[in-house]
Amino acid sequence: MSHDLQDPGSAGHPSQFALLGQRRFAPFFWTQFLGAANDNLFKFALTVMLTYQLQLSWLQPAQAGLVIGALFILPFVLFSATSGQLADKHDKAALMRLIKSLEILIMALAAWGFWTTQVPALLACVFLMGLHSTLFGPVKYAYLPQQLNERELTGGNGMVEMGTFVAILLGNVAGGLLIATPEVGARHVALGGLLLALAGRATAQAIPASPATDPELRINWNPVSETWRNLKLAHGQLAVFRSLLGISWMWFFGAVFLSNFPAFAKEVLQGNEQVASLLLVVFSVGIGIGSLLCEMLSKRHVEIGLVPLGAIGMSVFAIDLYFASRALPPASQALSLGAFLAQAAHWRVLADLALLALFAGLYSVPMYALIQLRAQPTHRARIIAANNILNALFMIASSLLAGVLLGAGLSIPQLFGLLGLANAVVAAYIFLVVPEYLLRFVAFIASRCIYRFRLSGEQHIPAQGAAVLVCNHVSFVDAVLLMAASPRPIRFIMDHRIFRIPVLGWLFRLAKAIPIAPQKQDPATCEAAFARAREVLDEGELLCIFPEGGITRDGQLQPFRGGVMKIIEDRPELPVVPLALTNLWGSFFSRVEQGQAMVRPFRRGIFSRVGLVAGTPLIAAEVSPEGLQQRVGQLLAAPPA
Repeated sequence: MSHDLQDPGSAGHPSQFALLGQRRFAPFFWTQFLGAANDNLFKFALTVMLTYQLQLSWLQPAQAGLVIGALFILPFVLFSATSGQLADKHDKAALMRLIKSLEILIMALAAWGFWTTQVPALLACVFLMGLHSTLFGPVKYAYLPQQLNERELTGGNGMVEMGTFVAILLGNVAGGLLIATPEVGARHVALGGLLLALAGRATAQAIPASPATDPELRINWNPVSETWRNLKLAHGQLAVFRSLLGISWMWFFGAVFLSNFPAFAKEVLQGNEQVASLLLVVFSVGIGIGSLLCEMLSKRHVEIGLVPLGAIGMSVFAIDLYFASRALPPASQALSLGAFLAQAAHWRVLADLALLALFAGLYSVPMYALIQLRAQPTHRARIIAANNILNALFMIASSLLAGVLLGAGLSIPQLFGLLGLANAVVAAYIFLVVPEYLLRFVAFIASRCIYRFRLSGEQHIPAQGAAVLVCNHVSFVDAVLLMAASPRPIRFIMDHRIFRIPVLGWLFRLAKAIPIAPQKQDPATCEAAFARAREVLDEGELLCIFPEGGITRDGQLQPFRGGVMKIIEDRPELPVVPLALTNLWGSFFSRVEQGQAMVRPFRRGIFSRVGLVAGTPLIAAEVSPEGLQQRVGQLLAAPPA
């Protein structure tokens, strides 16, 4: 089994779209799609009705959107902690059916409210639909890792993310069109919302069983203490906790753009309502495309190396949007959609928005997948619920901060540019605090932009639990390529001298590589390395050792030393995975020039083919240095898979 990191079609696995033909995913996908569409049809139609069609003494038209947004977000703050517990305690399919039945009742009340123009009832339904979404969110994201394997998780999340934004777009468009129908618009909205709720309940009926992960859980009804407990639990896994903050920042970032599109279209782009709608369409399509690209770029693994790439793109195009908005031609009146598109300067604005949104999709999808993969299964839904609370709080904070900055005289383009700069600072903080993101990004770039990296037998690298990886040592970037091959972090035992090399030494220190020196030369460093290696295995992590003791100087496999036996001596059942790096000898980072590496750039051009072959794991009790050397030699001699 192999896949070429330059050729997504060679993986031999169906694409993420194939999931739409499978019962474990398709009913769930359409259930969440219809729910998101209904949320936005109802909210947008009500906003338009209160803004343009009704005159209320107690609710000004300009405040309608703010009130509706606040009512919808409030349940996320109040009830997310409880909803996460319910999702961990009960079968997720049964819970989704119950939630969709609740949606029918809410839409029935909303239909009566639209039919009779009962605004208080409709505002109550906004709160109730927020409750519906609050209950559904943790179930949605906790369901996926129970039904999809690691290689499907990124694609599944990409489909859900894409579907959500398409549903938001279609719901807003449908809500606007239906409510604008003369005389009978409110009735059409009432009927549309009820039909979508019924359709969602019908698709939910086909969702397969998804057993409770913690059926004995006792519900803590105090949302404050439960939220704090879940955040502390998530903080125990630093990568998970920083991912929660990263996702919440993405919602902070996106909310500023989405909430300011109407004013941006009117005041800066000097366009009419159709132009404002076009901005929403472009942004939604960009998010959808970026979400779908994640699976192709990650080659169907959870690839958090995409997160720094997404963050860079978000900042670059947010800042360029500021500059693009300063170079627009003046207009004497509001531009129609056709007149807006007829001016070339506006296409740069649309391109910036589309690419900004695309990179936001690349940024968010791997983070969701990482949380689902790494969070404790028994607490997964509660951690996701805590994330929903953080998302809501960050979105509220973004609205308040944007309002303060705009009120202080900042223009909307300046706000966008400032947000791009802030995004760069926040991303740098996250990636330095949790270097795994940055390391995976370096590995991602190396395996796609410097080499064409082909991986065979990746199923032999354990997805869970402790294991020792044993690999030949060909170049100074062996560890980087191994990072790209594994969906999990790897801790490396490396020659202490490599830490003196500029850039690479900093990179390996960031990766928490373990320095080792010969026993005769530095016994203290040697013993400390073995002690730390055993701690890594006790923590259930992957440990990699290069038993040759140094980088080969002639391209041939050198004798394996016995250090690996000292690591595994008291762990007879520990998996030991033989690995073989192929075709790296002769590359820029190998010692091909009189024992020196990194002498002649582009010796083999760019995108030179290299590979990694993973062999069948052995158990530690059956391992010997000579046997491991023979097995790695066999992998090197085997023809490409």
